[in-house]
Amino acid sequence: MESQRSFMLIALALVSFLLWQEWQLAYGPKAVTPVEQSQNELALPEAKFVASTNSTVPISQNSSATNSAVDVPAGMASQPNVPVAQNQQGQSQRFVDVVTDTLLVTIDLLGGDVVKANLVKYPVTEGSSDSYSLLRPNAAALYVAQSGLIGANGPDANPEGRPLYTTGSMQYTMSNDTLTVPLTWVGNDGIQISKNFVFTRGSHAIELQQTVANNSSNTAIVQPYAQLKQTFALPEGNMFMPTYRGAAYGTEQEQYQKHSFGDIEEENLRVATPAGWIAMIEHYFLSAWVPPQDKTNTIYTRSINNEYATIGYTSEPISIAAGTQATLESVLYLGPKDQDTLKQYATGLNLTVDYGFLWFISEWLFWLLQIIQGVVVNWGVAIIIITIIVKGIMYPLTKKQYESMAKMRVLGPKMTQLKDRFGDDRQKMSQAMMELYKKEKVNPMGGCFPLLLQMPIFLALYWVFLESVELRQADFVLWITDLSTKDPFFVLPILTGISMYMLQKLQPMTVTDEMQKKIMQFMPVMMTIFFMWFPAGLVLYWLVSNVITLIQAKMIYASMEKRGIKAH
Repeated sequence: MESQRSFMLIALALVSFLLWQEWQLAYGPKAVTPVEQSQNELALPEAKFVASTNSTVPISQNSSATNSAVDVPAGMASQPNVPVAQNQQGQSQRFVDVVTDTLLVTIDLLGGDVVKANLVKYPVTEGSSDSYSLLRPNAAALYVAQSGLIGANGPDANPEGRPLYTTGSMQYTMSNDTLTVPLTWVGNDGIQISKNFVFTRGSHAIELQQTVANNSSNTAIVQPYAQLKQTFALPEGNMFMPTYRGAAYGTEQEQYQKHSFGDIEEENLRVATPAGWIAMIEHYFLSAWVPPQDKTNTIYTRSINNEYATIGYTSEPISIAAGTQATLESVLYLGPKDQDTLKQYATGLNLTVDYGFLWFISEWLFWLLQIIQGVVVNWGVAIIIITIIVKGIMYPLTKKQYESMAKMRVLGPKMTQLKDRFGDDRQKMSQAMMELYKKEKVNPMGGCFPLLLQMPIFLALYWVFLESVELRQADFVLWITDLSTKDPFFVLPILTGISMYMLQKLQPMTVTDEMQKKIMQFMPVMMTIFFMWFPAGLVLYWLVSNVITLIQAKMIYASMEKRGIKAH
């Protein structure tokens, strides 16, 4: 196979790979762009929002037929009106605001769900004063974290409606290292539930403590559950940044398993496992519930009215004797996909930073990139340095590649003679070419194979730049203030295209077909257009890699000339 044709096929294979990934994500309803809402917008139409929480409680292991009816997704307007909390001034308020150094959270007193979460340390865009909105109670793009107690005495399974908690304040602000937001509910049967959300300074994890005090005369049975729910609607993505947005979970057998919205629409998942976790993933961020890791939990998914996707878990039923109490704990994580942090909460949760099938290379490259960045304190400079290291390691392959290309270039005149001799007889032309390769001891794959070995490095770095939240809004120099997005002025893509053209001039044009020659000559232009939509960090890597390759090629050809081998 001629080297020029190899380059074309590899480039087209790369583009096809990216297009295939985008196609994989294309199944689903059209995009709905989430709109961040202010506190006064949290009061959605009452029947709609109550129904969206009240109609999605999982079926417990001990639920009766009456209670299980609550699990059936009913029409929004058919749900009963549930009274809202009254503050001391008699104003109707249902949403509690929580302010910490990492999160701006809103908790709905109806059910005690977390219905809004903004990530304080992550602006929506570079320099923006608005923080990134992860959870949101928008009617058009609902995304909430629900939790509660079902079972024989679980109030969340009550067909009359979920419990309405009370609290001492409608706003809590962190002033110490920890902040506890207490919610309380007392049932008619004497069972009291305290639902405490514990926030820790510097952390995106919220510890949920549900204490059940059984003040009745009978044994109470409750079963904890937690789930994440959002609309099926997906935001429009970039063809060249095809990130996954959907559900995922981990079990004892499968530490990380995606379960897309399409999968949820097709079938309901139900898997029992020791420990485990469930999550909703998007680019750079995730929400995740981590149940008790010493219990057996059942992970499930469900489609609600073909509008909402739900993934959650139910833990083991708990029996609480009369006059005693029990505390049930779980963790809700709302934040960036930080590998070192996520691995602390559950096995496999760090795998939500999904590097694809080349993860073993990506993890090593990211580890090295982090070390370099810790020294130079600039992700762009770190990318340049890691490119130099990678190209240095791959130099023997590059040397073999260009030496093979030089030999192919020497055969150029003889190839032209063969074409003149055999004309359009492709069979005889191919036989003559193989005889020529054998006679001159030239391997036509010599330039292709080393390049193929280098492609996994590029793809692994592609996923590192795509998945690593550390590169989100990472500044480099001058106009490049975010290495995770495209170059706003397309300087890097144009320079990369020029470097590809210069590399092309160093390579032997052994293609004899005129159409293929034109395609080859147009390749730098086509790739430049593609690079315009790539993350700037990835284009920077490719540009530096090309520049280094140009220098190495010049050195290799100079060395060959000294040895009396014609390289041009």
